Amino acid sequence: MSWNWNSHGLPFFPGYTFRDVTKSAFHRPQTLDYKNGYALPCRPTVGIGQEPLLSEQLIQQEINELTFEKPDMSYGSFNQSLQEEFIPAHVALDKKVLRFYAYFKESIVYSPDEEYRVRAVVIYYYLEDDSVCIIEPVVENSGIPQGKLIKRQHLLKNEYGDRYLWKDLNLGMELEVYGVKYRITQCDAFTKEFMESKGIVLNDPEPMPVDPYVTRRKSHQPSFTTRSELDQMHRFLTMDRKVLRFFALWDDSDSLCRETRPVTIQYFLVDDTVEIREVHQPNSGRDPFPVLVRRRKLPKKIKADSEVFPSCVLEVSKQEVDEYYSPKDFQVGETMKLLGRRFQLYDCDGFTKEYYQKNHPNLELKFIEVPKKVDKPRGKKKEVPPYNGFGSLEDSLQNCLHLLPEPPKKHVLKMLVNGNQVLRYSARLDSQNPDDEGRRFVLSYYLCDDMISIFEKPTRNSGIIAGKFLEKTRIPKPGSTVENAEFYSPADFAIGATVEVFSHRFVLTDADHFVLKYLESISSQIPHQTLDSLHQKLGVGKANNQPVDHNGDDVAERSS
Repeated sequence: MSWNWNSHGLPFFPGYTFRDVTKSAFHRPQTLDYKNGYALPCRPTVGIGQEPLLSEQLIQQEINELTFEKPDMSYGSFNQSLQEEFIPAHVALDKKVLRFYAYFKESIVYSPDEEYRVRAVVIYYYLEDDSVCIIEPVVENSGIPQGKLIKRQHLLKNEYGDRYLWKDLNLGMELEVYGVKYRITQCDAFTKEFMESKGIVLNDPEPMPVDPYVTRRKSHQPSFTTRSELDQMHRFLTMDRKVLRFFALWDDSDSLCRETRPVTIQYFLVDDTVEIREVHQPNSGRDPFPVLVRRRKLPKKIKADSEVFPSCVLEVSKQEVDEYYSPKDFQVGETMKLLGRRFQLYDCDGFTKEYYQKNHPNLELKFIEVPKKVDKPRGKKKEVPPYNGFGSLEDSLQNCLHLLPEPPKKHVLKMLVNGNQVLRYSARLDSQNPDDEGRRFVLSYYLCDDMISIFEKPTRNSGIIAGKFLEKTRIPKPGSTVENAEFYSPADFAIGATVEVFSHRFVLTDADHFVLKYLESISSQIPHQTLDSLHQKLGVGKANNQPVDHNGDDVAERSS
């Protein structure tokens, strides 16, 4: 008799089970796979320990039977039961959430204004793992810490450890969680459709109760309307940063100097205060204290009983003043007296004109032309001393302008645009000394700061030490003065031209190709003679003349 170790159908009783001693694998097959970061379900093909599934055996058996079965009809429909696809619960019910609207009452013990408070919440039931989350929507300016009341978790229904399921939830019921009773009143459309599809009849929705404290606070409170001229808040919101500015002349003829000073009177509409500022001019000999009268309300009429009061010692209070200055008291073209000083208003700004045309159209503004003060000549003009030969012209000039010399200002934009651009020329020294006949130089013009440096190329057996002949500096043209200094520019460097550098004469013999390319880009600023000489020297069809390399050396000389 042969035993079938994997046989099915026997009762699971002692004596009816047989253990396969050859079996060594007992792990369960995987039903979930990840592809490109997404969880995908997969149907298991084998059972525990790589055993064939009973469903697979039945399907194979049905296929074998169908192969030997002859159809009764040649044509017609043939219904074949397809195998259902296995989908795990966490995939089928992913992102499917039931949403219920509820509230709970919070009792207020130590408050005379309210007995209890109604707080609305939203209950989320996740069908994927039967977890529940309760969130209270945030209400602006409520003064209560709101948000997530109960984080997502399984809620226990009783002391036996049973959990709340979606079958236990319905409208019009109370859900008790951690000692708080939540009354469910509403649900959304998806929740209603899901519950009805499962055969659960939902109760009628209930209205959300109203918080009595919120209702009492929204009720009409006794109020009164303050007139706009007395309402300081309304005046601040409408008149803040609105200032009337008048230009006036302070008649100070009673003083020892007996002069007239220009001042500016500013009237602040927000609180009817006045500020007077002096207009200081350079080299006037006065201390720079611009505020003549600080911002304050200026009294216009003082009570008769308070006129003998020593106001020079103590300030005048509101009880002693009958009237303060207002905008209608400031008329352009009139002379007014403020704090014992006479001011003649001769002009105002544009906002002040519009204000008077809109609010006081009856007041006539009479503008007065004030003659401008002409400065008297202060003797002879300063003469710049002659150049002493030390340093550049700009550096020497700073010693005459400042006690502590400052470096000359540089053209920053020009330095950024032409930072690494250099024009290089080959030159020879024009001298009567026969020893200077074979000396060759490279003249570099820096476009960033218009400076020139000269480098002497080594000559074999000349007896002259080659190297740097001139540091970077600006070279003035012959005959230029300190007042009208003229410096060499690329427009002056034509092939064959003579450049005089501090009593040394250099004749330009060649140039780099970059020189021609740059001068053609600014051809409108360069003379035609300079461009023609470069075209002749660096033209396409030249035979004997070689271009200048990066260091200014001729190719023919470098090869020799």
